[in-house]
Amino acid sequence: MPTSAQIDAPKATVALGFASVAHTYSHMFVLFFATVVLVLERVWQMSYAELFALSIPGAVMYGLAALPAGWLADRWSAAGMIAVFFFGTGLASILTGLATGPWQLAAGLTAIGTFSAIYHPVGVPWLIKHSRSHGRALGINGIFGSAGTAIAALVAGGLADVWGWRVAFIAPGVICLATGVAFVLAMRLGFIIEGEGEAAPAPAPFAADRRRAFTMLAITVVCSGLIYQITAYALPKVFEERLFDFAGQSMLGIGGFVSICYLFSSLTQIIGGELADRLPRKLVYAAFQFLQVPIYGLAFATFGPLLIPLAALMISLNLMAQPAENSLLARYTPLGWRGKVFGVKFLLTLGVSSLGLALVPLIHAATGSLDGLFILLGLSAFISFTAAAALPSERAVLQVEAETGQ
Repeated sequence: MPTSAQIDAPKATVALGFASVAHTYSHMFVLFFATVVLVLERVWQMSYAELFALSIPGAVMYGLAALPAGWLADRWSAAGMIAVFFFGTGLASILTGLATGPWQLAAGLTAIGTFSAIYHPVGVPWLIKHSRSHGRALGINGIFGSAGTAIAALVAGGLADVWGWRVAFIAPGVICLATGVAFVLAMRLGFIIEGEGEAAPAPAPFAADRRRAFTMLAITVVCSGLIYQITAYALPKVFEERLFDFAGQSMLGIGGFVSICYLFSSLTQIIGGELADRLPRKLVYAAFQFLQVPIYGLAFATFGPLLIPLAALMISLNLMAQPAENSLLARYTPLGWRGKVFGVKFLLTLGVSSLGLALVPLIHAATGSLDGLFILLGLSAFISFTAAAALPSERAVLQVEAETGQ
């Protein structure tokens, strides 16, 4: 089997390219329906609530399918599962575009969510395995994921306006299938090697440090996921309530400001990646969690256009911590377990933390605004910081390992 020495720089670049494209697809395909549903209201003469309910099983599978996907990557092949991601997501999107009724549409959306769920628990550890600078690779990869979130509405809306809602699913599906063909060809031609080694292997941590790290990271992952999910869903409503003198009631203006925040934050992930490579990852991770706390306090008291850069900073700090988080999780996880462990991580991030979304309508119904969310998010960030600060010291572990020859 190929060793770490054979995962050279060109192969690492090819792996980063495919992983980044897959990250874009993973976020983009699951969000197409959020725009297409507005067209289907008129075409199928159904209410928004009835149509939106059809997407719920797919959203659930986007979190639940992460664990079995990671398990299959460990037991079978990570590269094979990435190929399944490309072909499965592409085919599911095409079939969704061919749906003739609500049940077929729901089945197609569920299939999209299931296959799109493969990327995170499989692609992230696969990228770490093939990269020499983990933080930089994860930072670049994170930009592409955020870009998928940002452009989903533009792609679906543009295709639906020009060629109809079916093309909004079919055309991207065909491109995804073509990407899968290119991925398989790259493997056959030797540009991608599925070996046992790593491009940048690290000494194994002590068992006690591994247990402690897993416990603390489980806490931070849930808190960070809760912050990300609530912010993504609640920010448009927050802007509607707090930018009324600046954006008025324009959905285009409110949506545009939200897109600007996410596009800006996507670019900042490369900074988080570089810092994770150059400084102790625990320090970087804890610092980004801590810096979120005062920002939420400022946002709580801010109305008007100043809220826009504050919101961009809130999102950026959350996302900038992700390269360090994924690097730390890989650091304490044996190579043969990474698919399963990352599957659990994304089950917690995309699945369990999604339950917190129920707090958005509850808080608004109880208080008449979403002001209370800033307090909840600030508290979550502080809990995450406390757990991150309790992670084992990497420098001390590595020093002891070097002295004992482990």
